[in-house]
Amino acid sequence: MNALAATNRNFKLAARLLGLDSKLEKSLLIPFREIKVECTIPKDDGTLASFIGFRVQHDNARGPMKGGIRYHPEVDPDEVNALAQLMTWKTAVANIPYGGAKGGIGCDPGQLSTSELERLTRVFTQKINDLIGVHTDVPAPDMGTNPQQTMAWILDEYSKFHGYSPAVVTGKPTDLGGSLGRDAATGRGVLFATEALLHESGKSIAGQRFVVQGFGNVGSWAARLISENGGKIVAVSDITGAVKDKNGLDIPSLLNHVKENRGVRGYSGGDPIDPSMILVEDCDILIPAALGGVINRENANDVKAKFIIEAANHPTDPEADEILAKKGVAILPDIYANSGGVTVSYFEWVQNIQGFMWDEERVNSELKTYMTRGFKDVQEMCKTHNCDLRMGAFTLGVNRVARATVLRGWEA
Repeated sequence: MNALAATNRNFKLAARLLGLDSKLEKSLLIPFREIKVECTIPKDDGTLASFIGFRVQHDNARGPMKGGIRYHPEVDPDEVNALAQLMTWKTAVANIPYGGAKGGIGCDPGQLSTSELERLTRVFTQKINDLIGVHTDVPAPDMGTNPQQTMAWILDEYSKFHGYSPAVVTGKPTDLGGSLGRDAATGRGVLFATEALLHESGKSIAGQRFVVQGFGNVGSWAARLISENGGKIVAVSDITGAVKDKNGLDIPSLLNHVKENRGVRGYSGGDPIDPSMILVEDCDILIPAALGGVINRENANDVKAKFIIEAANHPTDPEADEILAKKGVAILPDIYANSGGVTVSYFEWVQNIQGFMWDEERVNSELKTYMTRGFKDVQEMCKTHNCDLRMGAFTLGVNRVARATVLRGWEA
């Protein structure tokens, strides 16, 4: 099941549990605006190249729309629509005053030089500059965008039209108003979410055995912070390979290896294993932190973890959800578990608007407050509607957006 179908399915189940009016339900599903623009740039060799840029702005009932910009050769409109919608529910679950958006450019960033990428980013910003803004739609980095540099170009180009506006994008370099703690934010949010879930079962991170699938920004930070808190990371994988050590991998040493060799393959401090088997490794807690749809009906029966923390977007297919529920596996859903990144993006936006920057300690402590309170809110919905954590999170998010929409007078 693709991302859009799964997101729509979860939304409809939540709408049914909440007893939403059918007209309101339909209105909440349809995006507020879809933008498609042509971006033609001169390449370094003097030829012209054209790319399609787009932005899906899903909902702004609770505040400005928020979401990433990805550079990828196969940018699928359905997937972008699903991710924009997912951002609407995610920001509502985190209880930050945003709606959802997503966008990108259909290009292969690996085939473009830095100056070509800069020209492309600037042309794209020119085309959408009057449709984004501090109080309208605030982009952020996503797959394929060099986070800080791309955001710096967008900020600069947008500011030519509207005056210096650091709050128009988040994920910027700290020299241009970026927030401290942003780099680790999603991984740190995963740590706080895991702590909240384990606390509920009378457990703590210390002594638990973790498997982390995906060792990019989110997976590596989650692994680092979990091991610092006494958790044992028994296996890790990325696109290059996978390693395991049942007594716990030495994460600082693995991080150094990954930095030097651009991947976990060849790490001598553990035994190499088949990356496709990482999800069914023996552990207490499984953290999928890579691509969507990796836990499906083919492998769900073999998953040995008691808890799954969804650090990636949509890693578990609905069919797998049902199989895992029967096995008694608790799944902490993506729209709550990986919301640390957008929460610290919100802190960055707040700091830019105030013109007053926080120290890292404050950023991390505010993030812990938001993540802990978010888990309690999700649990309340689980009790009210007698549902699992995924539906608890979806009903919480959809209910907040629906209430804001009705209060603002959607039928007028």
